[in-house]
Amino acid sequence: MTLQAKKRWGEIALLAITVLLAVIFFFPIFFNLMSAFKSNAEIMKDAIAFPKGLYLDSFKYLLTETDFPRAIVNSLILTLVSIVAQVLIIPMAGYAIERRDTRWTKLVFLYFLAGMMIPFQAYMIPLFKELRMFGLYGSLAGPILVYVAGAVGFGCLLYTSFVKGIPREIEEAAEIDGCSRYGIFWKIVFPLLGPVTASMVVLNGLGIWNDFLMPMLVLPSGEPKTMVVEIYRYIGEFSSRWDMIFAGTAMSVVPVLVVFVSLQKYFVKGIASGATKG
Repeated sequence: MTLQAKKRWGEIALLAITVLLAVIFFFPIFFNLMSAFKSNAEIMKDAIAFPKGLYLDSFKYLLTETDFPRAIVNSLILTLVSIVAQVLIIPMAGYAIERRDTRWTKLVFLYFLAGMMIPFQAYMIPLFKELRMFGLYGSLAGPILVYVAGAVGFGCLLYTSFVKGIPREIEEAAEIDGCSRYGIFWKIVFPLLGPVTASMVVLNGLGIWNDFLMPMLVLPSGEPKTMVVEIYRYIGEFSSRWDMIFAGTAMSVVPVLVVFVSLQKYFVKGIASGATKG
């Protein structure tokens, strides 16, 4: 077998493996979307069968007869406000740590990184007590503050790696022209951080949108929480409303897929750049 033939068969094998992995990872999403348009009786009768028709009663019930619309609003508020706050705070922190190479900034950076090494379960109870002490327990402000603080370590790690690849001469030229330090960052540096910002938005936004533990424990009981928590209510000890579960999950998955597909090229570019720079 010639070298060219071996190369061709290697490419075919790689393509086959890629397609197989894509099918494996996409099948749960396909199964969920397919089951969302089936009644509970259809799902219980044959879970993997295609729906006989577009059964929309589950969606109508969730949107008109339950608190699911309020849960959608809560999920949007938690995700959007947290991400906006992260984009406003974390890039400046990473930029300052990288550009001000002093002993104190190194200590602060190590402090941020140390926070990444402590699992959430280790400080969960003290954190909840602290939120109650500051009057943040039972409101959306509590989880938002935790989400922003929890993203600082990984966010600074991404941004400091990316900022290293930005020439200082650009900033020095702007400073000579009379641009302030904040002006240099927001007008010159921040637009260049688009790929890594997209990576952070996708990673952290997905984590916040799908988070179950924090809203379940922090937000007040007896009131609508987030989409994931509301879906969990239809899981019973002896029986479950699978039609409601799949319909609610479908509504929660679609926005994530849209955002990820829209930012996919920036996400990959940001991760790759952060891994190779520095």
